Amino acid sequence: MHDPFSVEGRVAVVTGGLGQLGTQFSRSLASAGAKVAIFSRRPFSKEQIAEKFGEFAGNIAVYEASVTDKAGLEAATEKLVADWGVPHILVNNAGIDSKPDGSAEQNAPFEDYPQKYWDEIIDTNLTGVMLTTQVVGSRMAAEGRGSIINVGSIYGLVSPNQALYAYREERDGVPFIKAISYAASKSGLVNMTRYLATYWAKKKVRVNLISFGGVKTASFDKEFIDAFLERVPMGRQAEIDEYNGVVRFLASDASSYMTGSNVVVDGGFTAW
Repeated sequence: MHDPFSVEGRVAVVTGGLGQLGTQFSRSLASAGAKVAIFSRRPFSKEQIAEKFGEFAGNIAVYEASVTDKAGLEAATEKLVADWGVPHILVNNAGIDSKPDGSAEQNAPFEDYPQKYWDEIIDTNLTGVMLTTQVVGSRMAAEGRGSIINVGSIYGLVSPNQALYAYREERDGVPFIKAISYAASKSGLVNMTRYLATYWAKKKVRVNLISFGGVKTASFDKEFIDAFLERVPMGRQAEIDEYNGVVRFLASDASSYMTGSNVVVDGGFTAW
């Protein structure tokens, strides 16, 4: 019997597939039998792939391409198609944000927020998704099938709660404001997803968004984590592999009647 959750033999592109979550998505899809093409800004050798992905390395290849460089994306996609064929799955995962431990300039009040940081984040998180989807998605549409999964955030649905960061000024004496650019870029994905879902529906290319909450990491201050968890009904952050299931679901035929949807996976953060 056909398993509707199977991705066996399908070709998947994962942008930013060597990062924290991207590595999880790439490994999860490869372990389920998909061939995973990671689009990465930095080169990555076969030896490095073997070291990072172990037993699943044979199903993974890295193609050097930045999501902000359309010519590079086209070259990588041409090579991928020659190697494995037209992709069935695209996970638009690559993204950047200002760091909690970044400079005061990166986390300045809105009135003083430098445009260069706005441009950097919008270029990667929003324009990069558009360019990658133009290049890879158009190939899917020409084949008459495909699933595109955009990786969003709870901050694409609600504004960052600046109270979560208030401890920084109390501790360091310098104001810390969660910048507007990340929220703007992720909220843009909400309607880009709807637009593309309706645009390519008759070509049988499905386009969905996942809005993730926090993921457990050692890079955040305890004060931030404690304040954040008070606002999460489940009282915890996601484990590093807890988002894999929803990615696999949207990549497979189990979600064959879903397009234009936003799947929120946030431990209940946006339910309050």
